[in-house]
Formats: sequence, structure tokens, C-alpha cells
Amino acid sequence: MLKVFINGSSGKMGLSLINLINQNKKFDLITEDISLSDVVIDFSYPSSTLKIVKECSVIKIPLIIGTTGLNKEILNEINNASKNIPILLASNMSIGILQLKKSIHNFLKSNDNKIDCLIEEIHHSKKVDSPSGTAIEINDFIDLIDDKKNVTSIKINSKRVDDIFGVHKITFINKEKSIYFKHEALSRDIFGTGALECAVNIQKLEPNVYKFEDIIN
Repeated sequence: MLKVFINGSSGKMGLSLINLINQNKKFDLITEDISLSDVVIDFSYPSSTLKIVKECSVIKIPLIIGTTGLNKEILNEINNASKNIPILLASNMSIGILQLKKSIHNFLKSNDNKIDCLIEEIHHSKKVDSPSGTAIEINDFIDLIDDKKNVTSIKINSKRVDDIFGVHKITFINKEKSIYFKHEALSRDIFGTGALECAVNIQKLEPNVYKFEDIIN
């Protein structure tokens, strides 16, 4: 069994992960001595992430980070730690988001018209960072793959609503037409499942910072 330690186990994502682990015989939950674990999964808050990055680096345990809103200090610490251990840094661990990106990629490669882009994201009211890490990631993704430079502007609209796990809608629009791509998470389990799949694979990797698509593929 893969021994998993969860940083942020009392949070909503942590509780979701615990439930998924308890239902799967492939995993064993480590609750006290982190050094006994094979991999650490972090869904917490930035200051706690900073501490766990340093600790995992010292004891050389692979780390999966799903915490968002990380500042430059923490990102620098992650880069330093990645010299010793493999680290997955991902704002969203839903396979559906990967499929969303593929659809956007295919559209932009075939599009020859000037278009504006609106990224709309909705999350639960207790989510601290706004816009979401996923919205920022999609923004950067569109900038990167828009080789033809047909996307004339990108705007992000963020909303916080009770009991919304995560909605991302990307609309491309001009005077002639409007096309949108949408992903909605109906349960937190979708992110936990993705994290656990990566936990199995990350042990095989060399020290480095990885994206979700690097490991899940």
C-alpha cells in the first residue's frame, strides 16, 4: 500500500482525501509520523505549505501541492526543494480541466479570426484567492498557445458563491459569434482522485517541479 500523509487534513479537501483513502485498499493514511509516508499531499494554506515544503525536502519525501495563492517566497522555496525531491504543483487536479485545455488548444489552432476572451470562474465563498489559480493558469495557457495572436484581450471574472466546488467557463467572442468551453466540478472528490493518481506516479520521478499534466499522462 502507498502510505500517504495529508497536510491540511482538517480542511474540506483534506477530509475528502481521507474518505477516498479509506475506501481504497491501495492507500494507507499516515496521521502522525510524516517520515513513515511515501508521499505527502498538501491542501492547506500558504504558510503551512511553506513549512511542509521545507520538511519534505529534508526527509526527501515526494510532495503534491494543491494549495493556491502562493507568494514568491514559497515558490522560490518549492524550486529549491525540487533539487532534492519531485514536487507536483497544480492549482487544479481535475482530469476534466486537462480535457478543457485540449479543447481550447484545438479551437485556437484552427481559429483565424480576431476574438476576445472572457474567463469566468465561480467557487465557494470561503475560497481566499481571487481569481482562482486555475483561472490564472488558463489565462497563461491561452497566452502561450495563441501563436497567431488572434486573442485580442483576456479578462477574468470571479464570483464567490456558497457550496460551489468550482466552475470555469471560457468564452471566445467577436462581432460574428460566441463560443464557450466549460468545466464544472460537482464534488471535491474529483480533485482528490486526481491527487491520489499522481501520488502513485510521482514516486517514480526524478527531483523537479512538475505540472499535473506531466504526471497524470
